[in-house]
Amino acid sequence: MAQLATAAVALRGQGGRRPNILYIMLDDAGTADFGCYGQRRIQTPTVDKLAAEGMRFTAGYAGGSVCAPSRSCLMTGLHQGHSPIRANAGTVPILASDVTLAQVLHDAGYRTGGYGKWGLGDVGSTGVPEKHGFDEFFGYYHQIHAHDYYTPFLWRNSRKVPLKKGDYSAYVIHDRAMQFLRAQTADRPFFLYATYTLPHAKHEIPSVAPYQDKDWPEAEKIYAAMITLADRQAGELLGLLHDKGMDSNTVVMFTSDNGGTGGEEGSGHKLKFFDSNAGLRGQKAQLYEGGIRAPFIVRWPGKVKPGTTSDLPFAFWDVMPTLAEITGVAAPKGDGISIVPTLMGQRQNRERLLYWEQYRFDRKKNDLVLDTLAYAGRYGDWKAVRPQAGAAIELYNLKNDPGEQKNVAADHPEILQKLEPMLKAAHQPPRTHSTGSFDFVE
Repeated sequence: MAQLATAAVALRGQGGRRPNILYIMLDDAGTADFGCYGQRRIQTPTVDKLAAEGMRFTAGYAGGSVCAPSRSCLMTGLHQGHSPIRANAGTVPILASDVTLAQVLHDAGYRTGGYGKWGLGDVGSTGVPEKHGFDEFFGYYHQIHAHDYYTPFLWRNSRKVPLKKGDYSAYVIHDRAMQFLRAQTADRPFFLYATYTLPHAKHEIPSVAPYQDKDWPEAEKIYAAMITLADRQAGELLGLLHDKGMDSNTVVMFTSDNGGTGGEEGSGHKLKFFDSNAGLRGQKAQLYEGGIRAPFIVRWPGKVKPGTTSDLPFAFWDVMPTLAEITGVAAPKGDGISIVPTLMGQRQNRERLLYWEQYRFDRKKNDLVLDTLAYAGRYGDWKAVRPQAGAAIELYNLKNDPGEQKNVAADHPEILQKLEPMLKAAHQPPRTHSTGSFDFVE
């Protein structure tokens, strides 16, 4: 603990203050939906500027290939072989005993606000965010509720907040996040979790500006407008930080909760039109790179060198130990490592296992289907994937084959022999399973 505190003192800003944390996470945005990752059609000036002012990761990974498991990994610091949520279950909450990132920061004196989508416990359950470290959470608790941008209501600390007919939820949620940020003062650090639902389907938006005159299909105009709106809202958050004189002592992290998706009905149109996953194989809900690779940018003025990139493979479960080291707070032991050395320009060891898994969820039985386990693991440049239960393990060398086109399992049995025990050891049986059924409408 003394070593952690010493490191934190060295990382603190002016006056020895703990840094603020602004964590911006979009929903289903692909890595290459942003100009700094190669996008040429969608306008993302804020994210591009953020990359120019900080560090852009080229091998950053989400916690999972779908929403709830990915967020579970982020909040608990556990990979998917250990995390409490293993599927997009909707009604399965984290438990009161599960310790979240927000709780760790709140207990250390941070003001905490979350705005957008939670997905780890509906109203009436043990998993509501205000029981897990948030002073305020405003938005959607249930992930299926979050599919509706014109919802008649949202939630604030488990109290229903009616919306007017025609209110676009992405505007309302962002306004609440801005209110939280405006209220912050220099006497106490804050953690702002801007977990916006853009650009998750269903794809709808009041205006397709600035793409209304493009000779594109309407679906592509809508999607691009949703990404650009998210970029503009991120810019407003960063602008307010600047106006309040807080940007020099704020760590900003920008990411997406999983890889990009083909479209509202799995059409794959936008993956082809925008190349949202940068040519990587697969998409959301798959354990190939396109489903789990995420954009990840960190800006921290005076600490992270501007305009830098890193190829360090890391994942959401590394965020908790990273922020623990930066802020000097005590966090529970999890599966991650701190990537502070990389942020400070040092080279970190790449030889460790990153692990993902997923199950199918039976909504009628409100339970995981245990014989549907799929999993994947990355160790250095090697990636093993069992894409579905009963399938043979595939092996790819991501350095030579980032698109996972050539399965080299037959050529490298010695690598599989090394990886298979590691993959087996990473998995623990999921906590079974639902602690009740909760209706997001009431």
